[in-house]
Amino acid sequence: MTLLLGPPSSGKSTFMRALTGKLDKALKVSGSITYCGHTFEEFYPERTSAYVSQYDLHNAEMTVRETLDFSRRCLGIGARYDMLAELAVREREAGIKPDPEIDAYMKATAVQGQESNIVTDLTLKVLGLDICADMPIGDEMIRGVSGGQRKRVTTGEMLTGPARALFMDEISTGLDSSSTFQIVKYIRQLVHVMNETVMISLLQPPPETYNLFDDIILLSEGYVVYHGPRENILEFFESAGFRCPERKGVADFLQEVTSKKDQQQYWYLDQEQYRHMSVPEFAERFKSFHVGQQMLKELQIPFDKSKTHPAALTTNKYGQSSWESFKTVLSREKLLMKRNSFIYIFKVAQLVILGLIAMTVFLRTKMPYGQFSDSSKFFGALTFSLMTVLFNGFAELQFTIKMLPTFYKQRDFLFFPPWTIGVVNIITKVPVSLVESIVWVVLTYYVMGFAPAAGRFFRMLLAFFATHQMAMGLFRFLGAVLKSMVVANTLGMFVILLIFIFGGFVIPRGDIRPWWIWAYWASPMMYSQNAISVNEFLSSRWANPNNDTSIDAQTVGEAILKAKGYFTRDSGFWVSIGAIVGFTILFNILYLLALTYLSFGSSSNTVSDEENENETNTSILIDEATNRPTRSQITLPFQPLSLSFNHVNYYVDMPAEMREQGFTESRLQLLSDISGAFRPGVLTALVGVSGAGKTTLMDVLAGRKTSGSIEGSITLSGYPKRQETFARVSGYCEQTDIHSPNVTVYESILYSAWLRLSSDVDENTRKMFVEEVMTLVELDVLRNAMVGLPGVDGLSTEQRKRLTIAVELVANPSIIFMDEPTSGLDARAAAIVMRAVRNTVNTGRTVVCTIHQPSIDIFESFDELLLMKRGGRVIYAGELGQHSHKLVEYFEAIPGVEKITEGYNPATWMLEVSSPLAEARLNVNFAEIYANSDLYRKNQELIKELSVPPPGYEDLSFPTKYSQNFYNQCVANFWKQYRSYWKNPPHNAMRFLMTMIYGLVFGTVFWQKGTKIDSPQDLSNLLGATYAAVFFLGSANCITVQPVVSIERTVFYREKAAGMYSPLSYALAQTCVEMIYNIVQGIQYTVTIYVMIGYEWKVAKFFYFLFFIISCFNYFTLFGMMLVALTSSSMLANIPIAFILPLWNLFAGFLVARPLLPIWWRWYYWANPVSWTIYGVIGSQFGDNTSRLSVPGGSPTVVKQFLEDNMGIKHDFLGYVVLAHFAYVIGFFLMFGYSIKVLNFQKR
Repeated sequence: MTLLLGPPSSGKSTFMRALTGKLDKALKVSGSITYCGHTFEEFYPERTSAYVSQYDLHNAEMTVRETLDFSRRCLGIGARYDMLAELAVREREAGIKPDPEIDAYMKATAVQGQESNIVTDLTLKVLGLDICADMPIGDEMIRGVSGGQRKRVTTGEMLTGPARALFMDEISTGLDSSSTFQIVKYIRQLVHVMNETVMISLLQPPPETYNLFDDIILLSEGYVVYHGPRENILEFFESAGFRCPERKGVADFLQEVTSKKDQQQYWYLDQEQYRHMSVPEFAERFKSFHVGQQMLKELQIPFDKSKTHPAALTTNKYGQSSWESFKTVLSREKLLMKRNSFIYIFKVAQLVILGLIAMTVFLRTKMPYGQFSDSSKFFGALTFSLMTVLFNGFAELQFTIKMLPTFYKQRDFLFFPPWTIGVVNIITKVPVSLVESIVWVVLTYYVMGFAPAAGRFFRMLLAFFATHQMAMGLFRFLGAVLKSMVVANTLGMFVILLIFIFGGFVIPRGDIRPWWIWAYWASPMMYSQNAISVNEFLSSRWANPNNDTSIDAQTVGEAILKAKGYFTRDSGFWVSIGAIVGFTILFNILYLLALTYLSFGSSSNTVSDEENENETNTSILIDEATNRPTRSQITLPFQPLSLSFNHVNYYVDMPAEMREQGFTESRLQLLSDISGAFRPGVLTALVGVSGAGKTTLMDVLAGRKTSGSIEGSITLSGYPKRQETFARVSGYCEQTDIHSPNVTVYESILYSAWLRLSSDVDENTRKMFVEEVMTLVELDVLRNAMVGLPGVDGLSTEQRKRLTIAVELVANPSIIFMDEPTSGLDARAAAIVMRAVRNTVNTGRTVVCTIHQPSIDIFESFDELLLMKRGGRVIYAGELGQHSHKLVEYFEAIPGVEKITEGYNPATWMLEVSSPLAEARLNVNFAEIYANSDLYRKNQELIKELSVPPPGYEDLSFPTKYSQNFYNQCVANFWKQYRSYWKNPPHNAMRFLMTMIYGLVFGTVFWQKGTKIDSPQDLSNLLGATYAAVFFLGSANCITVQPVVSIERTVFYREKAAGMYSPLSYALAQTCVEMIYNIVQGIQYTVTIYVMIGYEWKVAKFFYFLFFIISCFNYFTLFGMMLVALTSSSMLANIPIAFILPLWNLFAGFLVARPLLPIWWRWYYWANPVSWTIYGVIGSQFGDNTSRLSVPGGSPTVVKQFLEDNMGIKHDFLGYVVLAHFAYVIGFFLMFGYSIKVLNFQKR
């Protein structure tokens, strides 16, 4: 069993991916990798070996057991069945009678394709997942297992398969040291008993886990510094002049000894001058070391292929047959659909509500038929129905994108052929699509008064079902190709716009410019529109003779179809259906190809050149005499404060799952009678196993809990703690490092200082202080690096941790809470972070850290310890002492507790000897032992002493709630938001690019239509142009702003809890920045389409047009922002959009003109912001136009009069229209600001 060690960016993951054949095909690779002498071309390395990724990608809705069962079924049994058959023959020949239990187990593991199996149960037990086997894995929306458990599920997924070579990447993140030890111990047994090959990379392996390994590979800067037996590695470094000190974990020493920054402290040859030894020098030296020479000798002799057992390497691409794979994927998809049934029910309910509204708008009693003039309302009803069905398919875009990360992982690990999941997705959505189509047609068909013949009803149902299938296929394909929600939403809206504009309703075929006619024939919606229009207008109700001599047609129905450029024969219906089916097949084939051949983008982290190459230590000075950091001087004064708490209890409502299991209490106690004190200049560790209540206690003390009830007293330097003042003097470094992704490190820290330092600190002092803090936490070399999103781009985990500390330090706090500052870091990165923490304590501040996997030197850098056990009870609170001797003496004094062995990590030892297992074995309760000890009484005296204010000390108070006045808050927020938006090209460059494309499309489609208005159809074309121009780009703004606001809102919650600013200043700043971009977007759009469509060149008309377009972009954007503020995530914010936008669309005055609306719905026309914009644009451009208009089947009139009579649009009403736009923008802004202030969806 081999341990892979190395500092960040040394190439550990790349090395593992290379060994398992999972490197990106675009990378250039030299050299050879063989398994038993065979190259990758001779077998499937993805199936012979298993790579456990450091990223946890799972279906959130599935339980732990279901996830492992699925992977076990997909990965198959390999050669287990053949081995069992061979074993049975040999046992018979040798006359051996197998143990019945072992025999039953072996037979169970060799059975293919069962839904549940003993292999899954064994894996759950070994990984300690049996306690949460039936819990969903969860994500940010679904409550599920903890981060550490999720990490173990990722490991378990691969352990269920038959792979004999396991490569495990950072499997210990989020686990405490004892859990890591147990898991590695099991894998070691697997290696030695089953003869498996395993390589594991770990970040901070404690000594006892490190000692389980046989071999070590040490990587640094892409070089192998050492590869050989664990026993010889220290000998190798001693031969180079470096020795591991006593009480230093060997793994920690190995990670640091190759680093320029840390190397010198390990030099032990006093008689020789120290000289930095570079990584290539170490690598060269290893080749001449006896272990390196032995390895090179072995590599020169090729492996004898004839010794390889045929079953050792897998030559089948998949673990099951294609049919079995299909059935496995189908059963999972059915399960996921069942778990997501709420979404499907919601979509049907949404259709029912929209159907009911549409029925009352197009009520049959208000729908006369038979005459040419009656057709417009029928076209409105048909088009609205078609758009509803089309938009209903839009949800597939989100489903597809959400599925992709997990799918790519499983596809690349050869769980199943890619086509299976594609075909399953297509098949399972057919019944859903059929139900939704039936619901719509059954509800609306007869109530709206369409042709009553039964045949026409079923043909309409067929047309809508085919259209829905086509829309789902289209959006599935777009999701699989675009892969990102922001890009997919933007381009998805654009695709809908294109197929809608050329659908034949907005602009008839005869009016389309020759250069765009191909798009008309390529639009699937055109065929859908043809199918439903032919079905309606060729019925007997529209068979009256045609009186209009300008149209060559026998009946009114034919004349209506001809005027729109639609098919005029019954055969047109079947041609259209055939075309829609063709499009459906095409989109689904493209979707399957995208799933098969496209891959996910890779992530990239920022690593500063200076940090890698120079690595000069600028922030910490070592005092030679004491070898301790010297006390750093921070320029700003602060008041040292102590925090004491006595008999603290914390309760939450009993969770529903626990009630179901028979718990009868109404409340669940998470913290039980906790007392302690934190003092200035003392670094305190909060330690305990997962679920002991460490973070809960910290949240309670810091005042970050948003629910539950707290009992007990908490005092700040003798006075009762008040949250408003406490927020000003405290800092809280959360475990999840939440920062705005699109600003630099320096900007993040400067912004925090600006809003958190007292207003009497001038700008120069503030900037000097920021520089000092950056030096203190070693971030000065990364000042211009972008922060980025965790796991995607920007800063590495360790750099992000230091930024979190810096952002809190610049507040100049007296007390700092840090939640697991070393979680997810390797030993060297953890040492850098702890150095920053130690520097902070040395300035005289009170610092408390939760920590759950400390190495010896990290643990012993703390001064005091508060140790908790499960159930939220204290079992030790006091000093650690030199080499943790006070802690060790306390526990060793308890009868029955085993003594600590030499060199063992005291942190690991104390967790082991105080575990529930140890308590049960010794029949003691460590919490009670502590409560009756001298140590407890001594702590109570200290708490009593600290609960009395020191002489001459007054209670903390500030003249204002925030450190800056409202104006400065707005300026600071605007400064950050503006910079953040400027550095966010995916959002803004895409916005301007799409605006230009939309403008060019509208301009070329409606080229110079504004110059010639001779008939109502010309006016209708311009109304269609205005409607589409306003509605589609506005909707795109509304949808694309949501993910941006949602990411920033997470940061806002942290900043709000820290008391940085008033929520209104944040809302105002974000709105102002969006408005600037909307104004630029509006100018860009107006100039493009105003010129190309050929509106009249008059100053008033141009500025009216510009004002309405900019206002429209603003209210759409603010509406999107408001929905995010009202819901808990951008996914949920999308739900009301799918309901509200169709209503805005229906009542905008285009599908149905206002005078044709039933009297009971006219109020909604006035309540709809889009209708005001269309009224404003049409009214300002044509409301005073006196050109003559010839009306088919009616007397000639002028444009102005026609608009007034048929659309209710008057030029002299424009003043009110302008006011209405201001009202919508202000109204949506106030709702956004109020929601941001009042609603908090963060549950703590």
